[in-house]
Amino acid sequence: MNRGLLIVVSAPSGCGKGTLLAEILKDKDYYYSVSATTRSPREGEVDGVNYHFATREEFEDLIKSDGMLEYAQYCGNYYGTPKKEVEKKLSEGKNVILEIEVQGAMQVKEIAPEGVFVFILPPSVSELKKRLLKRGTEEISVIEKRVSEAVGEIKYAEKYDYVIVNDDLSKAVDDFKTVISAEKMRTKNSKEIIDEVLKNA
Repeated sequence: MNRGLLIVVSAPSGCGKGTLLAEILKDKDYYYSVSATTRSPREGEVDGVNYHFATREEFEDLIKSDGMLEYAQYCGNYYGTPKKEVEKKLSEGKNVILEIEVQGAMQVKEIAPEGVFVFILPPSVSELKKRLLKRGTEEISVIEKRVSEAVGEIKYAEKYDYVIVNDDLSKAVDDFKTVISAEKMRTKNSKEIIDEVLKNA
């Protein structure tokens, strides 16, 4: 069985990456790695589904025991990826999606440069602000802060392998699948196929 791909996806808040990934995850070849966080659950969020919600002490214990693939602090809270489940799913041949912010993505790139790094962009910063306002879940001061942070995050996009603009959802989904299909055909990911072709030579 071929090992799965580690796919790291980042995007500013309001880019619609959740909707995009929901479409991708309808394919059973993909597995969504649930991040851990110390922030409080939002209305409707479920522990173990949206995030593994942890206390600051629990999170810091995982850091000390080398149980995190990556972690970062964002808006005063810890976010990170527990190692164990990611490695298990990759070895089962699943393509594991890590939906993480840029700090964490750069950490992963250091230790897993073979990963596929994808940055989701909004059509424009003004459209991003419009989407955040439309949610109606946060004060205008918080939205202004998120937009400011988004501009800083977008500057990291050039450090990723691929950039996908999420303007039209169906096109963005197609673009994402095209990226993964191409990655699977790279020679470094095709050793078993090559060996199979040569088996009876």
